Amino acid sequence: TLDCLFSTMHSLQRVLPVQRSLRWCPLASVSGLLRTFRTHSSHSSPTYPSPEKQQEDAVQKDFHSRLATGPTFQHFLNSSAPQEKVSSPDVEDPPPYLTVDELSGRQRKVYLETYGCQMNVNDTEIAWSVLQKNGYLRTGDLQEADVILLVTCSIREKAEQTIWNRLHQLKSLKTKRLRSRVPLKKFRWSLVQLEIMCVEKKQRYQLNLETGCMAERLKEEILNREKMVDILAGPDAYRDLPRLLAVAESGQQAANVLLSLDETYADIMPVQTSPSATSAFVSIMRGCDNMCSYCIVPFTRGRERSRPVASILEEVRKLSEQGLKEVTLLGQNVNSFRDDSEIQFNNAVSTSLSRGFSANYKAKQGGLRFAHLLDQVSRVDPEMRIRFTSPHPKDFPDEVLQLIHERDNICKQIHLPAQSGSSRVLEAMRRGYSREAYVDLIHHIRESIPGVSLSSDFIAGFCGEMEEDHLQTVSLLREIRYNTGFLFAYSMRQKTRAYHRLKDDVPEEVKLRRLEELITVFREEATKVNRSSVGCTQLVLVEGVSKRSATDLCGRNDGNLKVVFPDAEMEDVTASGRGVRAQPGDYVLVECPLTCPVPVSSVSLLHLSWGHGYSLLLHHTASLALDCSASSLPSRHVLLLCWTVSDASSSPSSAALCAAPPASPRPLRSAPFFMPV
Repeated sequence: TLDCLFSTMHSLQRVLPVQRSLRWCPLASVSGLLRTFRTHSSHSSPTYPSPEKQQEDAVQKDFHSRLATGPTFQHFLNSSAPQEKVSSPDVEDPPPYLTVDELSGRQRKVYLETYGCQMNVNDTEIAWSVLQKNGYLRTGDLQEADVILLVTCSIREKAEQTIWNRLHQLKSLKTKRLRSRVPLKKFRWSLVQLEIMCVEKKQRYQLNLETGCMAERLKEEILNREKMVDILAGPDAYRDLPRLLAVAESGQQAANVLLSLDETYADIMPVQTSPSATSAFVSIMRGCDNMCSYCIVPFTRGRERSRPVASILEEVRKLSEQGLKEVTLLGQNVNSFRDDSEIQFNNAVSTSLSRGFSANYKAKQGGLRFAHLLDQVSRVDPEMRIRFTSPHPKDFPDEVLQLIHERDNICKQIHLPAQSGSSRVLEAMRRGYSREAYVDLIHHIRESIPGVSLSSDFIAGFCGEMEEDHLQTVSLLREIRYNTGFLFAYSMRQKTRAYHRLKDDVPEEVKLRRLEELITVFREEATKVNRSSVGCTQLVLVEGVSKRSATDLCGRNDGNLKVVFPDAEMEDVTASGRGVRAQPGDYVLVECPLTCPVPVSSVSLLHLSWGHGYSLLLHHTASLALDCSASSLPSRHVLLLCWTVSDASSSPSSAALCAAPPASPRPLRSAPFFMPV
């Protein structure tokens, strides 16, 4: 023992000088000192490896031997070539974590609410198509709904606040139902134990489901804020709704807000939510690449991608077979449509932008463009009206304007969002054009399409907007004289370029004042231009009973202006005096009174097809001297009615966020008038 002690002390005496020398010796000499220490230690006392060390060395030797005999880099290169997958009948795919029955709706009832633009209306129809295919039923009664689906909008702060208020109402309704019926835990247990059992109505509880732009923008806040929503689905996740609902039934929150680069729902036929509708929306593209500084759409809808032309034409054909008389082609930037789904389409000649306009992205080459699609859609059914919205002014090449002029069933109405009349503000908005270029485009459109009806969007109080900029917008409204307009106060949105780089420095009261001034000027000019329709003959598509009066019918003319006329029984001149009434989906040819609103003694209205009506318009005279003999008339009835022009569109909302000409004058009521033709 003493020998071991002396040997240990001797070794420590050798270590201490080495440690002292490490304080000032170069780093390169450290390894040499350590080797010296090991040499002295080996001479002073022999050491033996521990069993653990021996085992570790054995493992390391085994690893090196296996590495030497294992595959080389060349082996991985050779095996990377594609090989045919050999299917084995003995190997089965693992079962899905959700069964087919769990994904089924089992006839649960869905209540639908839609907020926002026409694109959201179309999204509602797509979502309902997915749910209906999986066994869900539709209900118009909120009290009996098992699932409440809200398709939301986040374009402005007011739109989002409307949704928050609605969610609070639905949460209280859900809480009342949970208290008055079987406890939630018992229901969940019963559903798990009896998967294929159809749960009775008294055991049902509500699932609040939110989809759309707001779901994409505020996903975390919606799920976490007071737990008001059970399911969250972004605009590209409607196919996933059955799975999300199945997950939510187990008591968990479920969400899918991933944006897609290729989702267009081209293979899903939307289901009309209004059985009596005479028109339909057809989505032709999704997303937007323009990246205007104020706009949230690229962040809620994703990048631009277009549907294949073939799928769009097939949907339009089916709508025509269902008897619909009007189709509106939809897209966030509808006229930038570009179908590159086929290789041969890449050789298509690219269209140019409107003169004086530029894009915020690199020019896209090849693909079938909007002019080609519009031409093909208009050929599907000559009796079907074609509209499109919402376009960007930069994407109006001459071939599109020429096609609108030549094709009878393409409505002579164009939505041309200006946003501002100031070139300085337009540059801050990153719109890609100046005021001068926009005005030149308006003149070119009116020269190419005589009698075209124009509508536009305007924003009041954008970042940095001075009073002079506002006055330039006022002057643009007076110069252009739009038929219809949509005017808003600026509402900054997170994620946008304006949010990160600009300052929302226009006070709220100034925004509202400027908005009111824009609305006033717009109404004055729109009233003047709409009065030019007095004494003219219009072709109107009947939509149904007027909201203003149950005794009136309403419809829209080619310029998308609303027309209200009495719902009276008329004498059918083609059936020896048989009385008939105009029905939704009928085209009627009408003439506005020359002395509106003075009472009218007789004004004629013809009930006929679109093609025949349009040809009559082209040859119409002030006396309505038309060649309408029985042999030349179409198979439709001919009616004679009285009518007057109503308001061009709905009146402004309480927040004055949209505007239209004031309601004037109310529809005149007079007895039906029969005139032999």
